[in-house]
Amino acid sequence: MGEGSVNVRAAVTTMASRLFLLMSLIISFLFSPSNLLGFTVTEARVVPAMYVFGDSLVDVGNNNYLQFSLAKANFPHNGLDFPTKQPTGRFCNGKNAADLLAEKMGLPTIPPYLSMASKLNKSYNLFLNGVNFASGAAKIFKEDQQYPQSISLGEQVDYYLSVKEGLGQQIGTFKAQKHLSKSLFTIIIGSNDIYTYFDSSTSNRSTPQQYVDSMVLTLKQQVKRLYDYGARKFVIVGIALIGCTPSERNERSDQECKADVNQLSAKYNKVLISMLKKLKSELKGINYSYFDGYSVMHNFIQNPTAYGFAEVKAACCGLGKLNADAPCLPFATYCSNRSNHLFWDRTHPTEAAHRIFVDYILSGPLQYTFPINVKKLVSI
Repeated sequence: MGEGSVNVRAAVTTMASRLFLLMSLIISFLFSPSNLLGFTVTEARVVPAMYVFGDSLVDVGNNNYLQFSLAKANFPHNGLDFPTKQPTGRFCNGKNAADLLAEKMGLPTIPPYLSMASKLNKSYNLFLNGVNFASGAAKIFKEDQQYPQSISLGEQVDYYLSVKEGLGQQIGTFKAQKHLSKSLFTIIIGSNDIYTYFDSSTSNRSTPQQYVDSMVLTLKQQVKRLYDYGARKFVIVGIALIGCTPSERNERSDQECKADVNQLSAKYNKVLISMLKKLKSELKGINYSYFDGYSVMHNFIQNPTAYGFAEVKAACCGLGKLNADAPCLPFATYCSNRSNHLFWDRTHPTEAAHRIFVDYILSGPLQYTFPINVKKLVSI
């Protein structure tokens, strides 16, 4: 056989090998577990995973699985602008802050824990992108109820501990620890505790300062539990200007913000910031980014047009005064332009507002995100 024939055969063999390799990669991608689950594999992934704890601001459907809970959003008109155009359990017209931050991190949509709990003993690979434990109406404090409306922060951390232990068994303790140390742990909670102070006899048993001190102490205990089980990078969001929600305004004849609610929220945020600074010196290797949602929401209300809002008092979806006499129920009316409303319903922001919040969380200046923003946090 001549030298030319050998070169041709070698070239054909090389080309065939390359084609086989390419086809193998394509098949591997198309039928990988992550793709079969509807996840999008991306080279833009910034962190291995994101674990979310909180209330209805970041619930992505956990409460759908609580049989007796009334704190659900799995009905129209919720989800009106979600990609599927269907209600998912998110208290929003579209995506919420948890979804949007995950996108910024190059992650697929983080699923609700209770949708996957039955798979705990089968495949922990399903949890490698992260899990969302948030629950509508959740509080920092646990309530003793026979039929709980939500999953308290402590119970959410309990669920995380079972996931962490499973990951260690699945991929090994060392790999699991490395995975978790690089992941984001996002906590958005506290608003419902503030409302409870004014809605019950709690205010008769403790002063405002005592109450927020207790809130922060309880939160600290849960953060330390997460730290003990691998968490190192935290995104902590302060309580916003919740006395200015349509629901709170609706209770006043002049439709102005409730000053006492805002004052207690600000008092809590101040104690929280102080606690986080001390925690940084107490726990080796912990890093965090605190987002001042209170000030940013204040800016929205004071100068709405600068942020693209035309309406910052009334809800988009609801009934009655300020669309706040009723929640966003299937028979409620809703606005045609959700992007120019700050509030979707009586208490929750629109997707448009969530997007601006997340932009600040990711790359906001030191004035609103400190001691560093999330972009810097993930680079550590």
